[in-house]
Amino acid sequence: MAAFYNMIFLGVVGLTFIIFAEPIVAVFTAEREVAIFASSCLRTISYGFLFYAYGMVLTNALNGAGDTWTPTWINLGCFWCWELPLAYVLANYAGMGPYGVFWAAAIAFSTLAFVSAWVFMRGKWKRKMV
Repeated sequence: MAAFYNMIFLGVVGLTFIIFAEPIVAVFTAEREVAIFASSCLRTISYGFLFYAYGMVLTNALNGAGDTWTPTWINLGCFWCWELPLAYVLANYAGMGPYGVFWAAAIAFSTLAFVSAWVFMRGKWKRKMV
């Protein structure tokens, strides 16, 4: 239930960021070239918010159950071992430039959700002695 509510909340936040990216970015910079990249970044990363909302709750549920190592490994894998190399490859070898970095973040958010759901549903955390 918490994951569902978090998905609604971050879905609304993400939709707000997608629709109002330019006005939000304008608060932080007046430089045209920076604003173009920042708006695109805000929109692209927001596409992953629904998934990230779900994954965030599940990884924190594992933490709350006393299984702190599993979320550590999930985050290490999804963000350090997957997102960073993916960003490098998309930016440099796929010819996407900075947009590849933005997409790598959205993809990593989605990956976190799927991995967290898989680990959570396996139920190994239920046997954790605290």
